[in-house]
Amino acid sequence: MSSQVIMPKLSDAMTEGRLLQWLKKEGDRIQGGDVLASIETDKAEIELESFGAGVLRKILVAEGESVPVGTLIAIVAEPDEDIAELLSAAAAPAAPPKAAAKPVAAPAPAAPAKAEAKVPAPAAPPKTEPKTPTPAPRAAAESGWIPASPIARRMARDAGIDLSKISGSGPGGRILERDVEVHLATQAQHLGGADVPTGAREFEDKDLSTIRKTIASRMVQSKAPIPHFTVTVEADMGAAQDLRSSLNAIDPNTEKLSVNHILIKAVALALKRNPAVNAAYHDGKVRLFSRVHIGVAVALEDGLIVPVIRECDRKSLGEIAHEAKALIDRARTKKLRPEEYSGGTFAISNLGMYDVVEFTAVIDPAHGAILAVGAIQEIPVAMHGQIVVRHRMRLTGSFDHRIIDGAMGAKFLQEVKKILENPVQLLL
Repeated sequence: MSSQVIMPKLSDAMTEGRLLQWLKKEGDRIQGGDVLASIETDKAEIELESFGAGVLRKILVAEGESVPVGTLIAIVAEPDEDIAELLSAAAAPAAPPKAAAKPVAAPAPAAPAKAEAKVPAPAAPPKTEPKTPTPAPRAAAESGWIPASPIARRMARDAGIDLSKISGSGPGGRILERDVEVHLATQAQHLGGADVPTGAREFEDKDLSTIRKTIASRMVQSKAPIPHFTVTVEADMGAAQDLRSSLNAIDPNTEKLSVNHILIKAVALALKRNPAVNAAYHDGKVRLFSRVHIGVAVALEDGLIVPVIRECDRKSLGEIAHEAKALIDRARTKKLRPEEYSGGTFAISNLGMYDVVEFTAVIDPAHGAILAVGAIQEIPVAMHGQIVVRHRMRLTGSFDHRIIDGAMGAKFLQEVKKILENPVQLLL
């Protein structure tokens, strides 16, 4: 029974995916669960598995090509099955599926025994096919198929490197991340100090990555229709830093607390006390969320992703620290599952590590607000008639004015400030 391999829809925002690399080639025998290809979605790079068994009869999308979700990208069938009807249907655009789908190949009904007269049937392949061994690195390169991990392939693509120029150190000559890094380092040594030839082009046009295309689309959706307003407060972080140091000193083997972990917990408690801010504008209504799921913006080389920590108000600081580290590590290697970067009710963006003192963040259309966090600074402050040096941090909230008023936003930030300045509340 033939199977249609389609471009999966892994999130509500995903509209297209890019085929990074085919890991099987036409004529290969496929078993259910075999990895057919690596694809880049709007959030991550994933391996696409086959649902059915058979032979990879036809590849319909070339490596590097982006296609809409739901598009037929390959056909798996037995050698004697007629796939003319499926090939004919592939020429018509596929309608995007309404719900998110798992990254597997969906089964298709068997093709009729007789193809329509208007569609010429292909020559019947032999009944039995010899098993095709995995090609050696040289043979693979000559055939156009080069074994490489998804991360290595993306690194090479971003750097403009031909994979055939890189020697792979993985099983079967597969190119790994470290191989690309070695090649880049060697290339940099050879080019070090070289002059740019006269008349050489002084710029380079690069295609937007799938994640960058999604960011561009989402930001237009946000900044144009959502009426932002911003409010800034400044919090004294002395007590919060003391608490962090004390907790980190208890057990050197546990996950270390960061300022971000304290912020996540403080914001979660403030949202529970100000539920009108834990909301979003949806189809002319205010959607009030009953739970607190906070997304934390993580910068990647080619964009931004926001993994979500769920039930933050109910978790301890240690649980938040452990979960945040695991999510951020997977985000940076593009290994997040769809459920790990969707469903957030609020977001935090922290640029303090870049010495940014204050900034405003753009609201995700799925949320009603976002908090922008600046660096902690040592500054002179007047306290009880004396000038003292304190650790201060600026917090700027961006709010959707369709559902949140100025006083509501200010009250929420005031609550966050109170919790940070009296952080014992984070332990209750």
